[in-house]
Amino acid sequence: MDARWWAVVVLAALPSLGAGGETPEAPPESWTQLWFFRFLVNAAGYASFMVPGYLLVQYFRRKNYLETGRGLCFPLVKACVFGNEPKASEEGPLAPRTETSETTPMWQALKLLFCAVGLQVSYLTWGVLQERVMTRSYGATATSPGEHFTDSQFLVLMNRVLALIVAGFACILCKQPRHGAPMYRYSFASLSNVLSSWCQYEALKFVSFPTQVLAKASKVIPVMLMGKLVSRRSYEHWEYLTAGLISIGVSMFLLSSGPEPRSSPATTLSGLILLAGYIAFDSFTSNWQDALFAYKMSSVQMMFGVNFFSCLFTVGSLLEQGALLEGTHFMGRHSEFAAHALLLSVCSACGQLFIFYTIGQFGAAAFTIIMTLRQAFAILLSCLLYGHTVTVVGGLGVAVVFTALLLRVYARGRLKQRGKKAVPNESPVQKV
Repeated sequence: MDARWWAVVVLAALPSLGAGGETPEAPPESWTQLWFFRFLVNAAGYASFMVPGYLLVQYFRRKNYLETGRGLCFPLVKACVFGNEPKASEEGPLAPRTETSETTPMWQALKLLFCAVGLQVSYLTWGVLQERVMTRSYGATATSPGEHFTDSQFLVLMNRVLALIVAGFACILCKQPRHGAPMYRYSFASLSNVLSSWCQYEALKFVSFPTQVLAKASKVIPVMLMGKLVSRRSYEHWEYLTAGLISIGVSMFLLSSGPEPRSSPATTLSGLILLAGYIAFDSFTSNWQDALFAYKMSSVQMMFGVNFFSCLFTVGSLLEQGALLEGTHFMGRHSEFAAHALLLSVCSACGQLFIFYTIGQFGAAAFTIIMTLRQAFAILLSCLLYGHTVTVVGGLGVAVVFTALLLRVYARGRLKQRGKKAVPNESPVQKV
């Protein structure tokens, strides 16, 4: 049998991997509309940068370029391949941040309120706009249904460009420690960050935003399983209890919530696969960033390095596919989309700055509580604005999930107060 016959059979057998839309049961217009094909094309574009870069790094290391190199390119190669300083762990920990003597409880409360409001506004607006861009049409009239924006990678690029600019200005305006990490190490976190963001945007074509939020909130379960299997890590009883509660709550929500207008078993399967991809890539990003922080660097430097490579990957991939001009033309045709995408990028960049400031001022526990509440508000706001149906049992499931998350924060805080070693928090550096 020839290859074309097999292609027809495969496409007919995989309706769940289509491009989504208002009528998911209809076959895709062409095989290039399949989300897994777009994923493979994007990954191939990133590999066209990663593979040559990796080979260059290995070449310079084998040639011992740090000792034998000369010329104008030497400082650049040294910074990109070898770095400038040893790890911070070899020099002793950095001096802790000290509060000024003028700090009062009232001033601390006002700063905490500022952080909470900033995080809620940034990420609630980001969530609403994300769902609007990926699930609704633009340019609809009485005679035309309009057109949907479908290129998630272009949206990722816009977010990363603005975040890069903000981080660059922050590095210039605020004094930063001398950078020591080899620049190429950021590329791994950048690659997983771009892929996780792509999966996150793409999943909204197949599942509702509340479902996506619940899946992200339950990320602690695969993280614990991975730690148990790979790292042989042991967990406290309260961690197993809260993980079980999260699993029960998510199951209650998914099994009892009302059907979405465009939902079907096929599209739900695609959405769950994409959400699993998001969780896997995002977990790798957090772990890799934790390892990079062993070098003496600030969070803003981390933000700049990761977003720099993210912009490089996404621009290169879009140019190779010829999609950069297509996305720009879509913005030109629909000024409303341009405004939404710009505001989405602003919220993403500002949200990252609020993350850094909140953790620096009040610690990871306060940040986790604020973000947990944000996820609950995001589900409520999405249901109100976009008409998602949630039954009483589904609402109880949501309440169970967030109660379990708050219990984890409380238990972790108690462990720290007693001087016991708590399980490390997830790295919050990249989240959007």
